[in-house]
Amino acid sequence: MNKPIRSSPVALEPGSQSAGVGLHEVVHTLARRRSHRRIIRSVAVLGDMLVIAFAFILAAAFRYGDPFNEQAYETLAALLPVYLVAGVGQHAFTIGAVAKARVGSLKAVGSLLLAIGFIGLVTFFLQATGGVSRIVFGLGVIISIASLLGFRMWLAIYSHQLLGSVTINEVVIQDGVQTDVRKGSILLNALIDGLAMELDTPETISRLGTCLEAADRVIVACLPERRAQWTSVLKSSNVNAEIRAEELDQVGAIGISDYNGGTTLRVASAPLSLADRIQKRVLDLALVGILLPVVIIPMVLVAVAIKLTSKGPVFFRQPRVGLGNRVFYIYKFRSMRTDLGDIHGRCSTSRNDSRITRVGAFIRKTSIDELPQIINVLKGDMSVVGPRPHALESKAENRSFWDIDGRYWHRHAVKPGMTGLAQVRGFRGATERESDLVNRLQADLEYLSDWSIARDLAIIVSTFRVLIHENAF
Repeated sequence: MNKPIRSSPVALEPGSQSAGVGLHEVVHTLARRRSHRRIIRSVAVLGDMLVIAFAFILAAAFRYGDPFNEQAYETLAALLPVYLVAGVGQHAFTIGAVAKARVGSLKAVGSLLLAIGFIGLVTFFLQATGGVSRIVFGLGVIISIASLLGFRMWLAIYSHQLLGSVTINEVVIQDGVQTDVRKGSILLNALIDGLAMELDTPETISRLGTCLEAADRVIVACLPERRAQWTSVLKSSNVNAEIRAEELDQVGAIGISDYNGGTTLRVASAPLSLADRIQKRVLDLALVGILLPVVIIPMVLVAVAIKLTSKGPVFFRQPRVGLGNRVFYIYKFRSMRTDLGDIHGRCSTSRNDSRITRVGAFIRKTSIDELPQIINVLKGDMSVVGPRPHALESKAENRSFWDIDGRYWHRHAVKPGMTGLAQVRGFRGATERESDLVNRLQADLEYLSDWSIARDLAIIVSTFRVLIHENAF
């Protein structure tokens, strides 16, 4: 489906006997696509379970030479139900996730890791390790991850072969006006398909209801005086429906609500629900709990080195913009001479910057100077993953960040992070050009629009590849 699907190839008189021919085609197309989506979701669930089961059976065969070893089956009996619950919670089996190879893969792997973590915690607290082989478990996990990635990539390709570029049942109705229709949407013309008559007659209502029975999303483009009629009809159609209103394009509304009996446009909402924020906080605390025992001794050694080689405090505290545009103080190991420090961030650090100490050059190059931000994570000012917080007077080409792009403030809808999507893509270091800021902002806004636990885990893994970076100075 590389172009909009038109319901009728020729114009027909409204109410004529043949006006419904195109509608029958639309109904059949929508029903067929809905059936295909159910098949794809079922394949995603069963396929993931079979892939994980095969991985652990293969691991048992490698370890014991016996694919029917009971340890593999005992592990699967515990792991698969938990994975199924985690996958549902992470929306890993929705058509939106399945049809996107990267999203589906991350959600599947993330759900597997959550399931493994949950089972590990239960096993630890119950002290019920039993006789499960670490080799079987570790190898099974590795093979499962690799196999899930391959399976989900294939499934995404298969989904688009079956459904086209638009994987939901999206219907666009044009009533007296023309509007842009994206490839893969199903296009209805109200005049051609007998929907342009009065929208309060049983015949018209029935025809429309039959047509939209299997639709997921309906967009109506009509004249302003027809909007009230279409709204009334669509409210009873049991479908997600929208009215196109070009005059509101500049407002950027994301929804509609009401206040004191009057209609309001929703223009902003928190990108993370309460459940999402709880999951993210739990992940932050778990990661800090794992990381802290590993880095505490190196942090002490760095603190001693800073104290012995230059005058001033060990930590550098700087006000930065955080969640909700609220200012907080970030902690870093001091890497500059105290008398030349830039508390407000007016001057970006440059390569071979004379303000940086010898120890400071090393810890900045290796990103060790960022480790004290663990304190900010524990305090709740920051998250492990999120947009990097900027100093209050940061600039690019002598222009404030918010003057360069008005969307700059949108990035503060989530907690800032120790690492982020922009950083793993290589957008770090000094903001010498306006494009440096724009590239980072695009990555930050992309992160906000598509957050998931799986994506946070993927960013954390990717961070280890860029700890030492040519722009880290």
